[in-house]
Amino acid sequence: MNDHVTDPATETFLVHRNLLFTVAYEMLGSAADAEDVLQETWLRWVRTDLTQVRDQRAYLVRITTRQALNRLRTLKRRKEAYVGPWLPEPLLTAPDVAEDVELSENLSLALMLVLETLSPTERAVFVLREVFDVGYDEIAAAVGKSAAAVRQIAHRARLHVDARRPRTTVSPAENRAVLDSFQRALQTGDLTPLLDVLAPDVVLVSDGGGLKQAALRPVHGADKVIRFIVGSAAKTNATLTGEPTTVNGNPALILRLDGEIDGVLAFRTEDARVTGLYYVRNPEKLTRVESETPLTLR
Repeated sequence: MNDHVTDPATETFLVHRNLLFTVAYEMLGSAADAEDVLQETWLRWVRTDLTQVRDQRAYLVRITTRQALNRLRTLKRRKEAYVGPWLPEPLLTAPDVAEDVELSENLSLALMLVLETLSPTERAVFVLREVFDVGYDEIAAAVGKSAAAVRQIAHRARLHVDARRPRTTVSPAENRAVLDSFQRALQTGDLTPLLDVLAPDVVLVSDGGGLKQAALRPVHGADKVIRFIVGSAAKTNATLTGEPTTVNGNPALILRLDGEIDGVLAFRTEDARVTGLYYVRNPEKLTRVESETPLTLR
């Protein structure tokens, strides 16, 4: 008997697993919750009569969406009790994710933070339509609405997101310049040159989850942001270093204190200036920044 033979249900699920994880993660902003959603999807999938399923990929995406919607409503309550600002969980991603402009833009912490301002149904509709190009009828089946209602929700969500998302696409060279500036500033301890790369109205959001020290409210303005970074570094005798990496398909820095991971710093860059800084320090959100998570739109 061949131990390596897998049944058709398992085989199909494994073929689409990375896609299903990406759908769930894009809806939830949490890898741990996305994994739970996949487990729930799998349990429902193996109880399905596959002879009645015309499009197995679409059906799996539908189950995943429903489970993610249920989880999203639970998460909303959890976030309301969260200490300080809540940021999406950063994921170390492979170079091919960064090369896919559409995927890297949709996975950026900056955009995922915008998605947090949508209702659960709006977010599900936006993610399926705008990110994964799912048809309106299929989305309607996934979210339990009519196709006409889904079209209206998609239009409203698109306008909402477009008004808040980064306005310009940043070239790799611009991103590298920003990263180099931050690395140099950390190495030399002189943060004054950062005034040249920070937009005057830059906003820093830090997430410690009550487990690590972080600003309980967003920090506004280049001067205040620099003072916050200097003040945070001064509170420890450890050596702070920044290591370039790619999280969610976008350039970021892994910040280390005496070699130990302290957090991940991601950027929102527009017109060659940094308009947003996202600093994830909550250790529960740093479990996927040293090994790659495969993500895909297909």
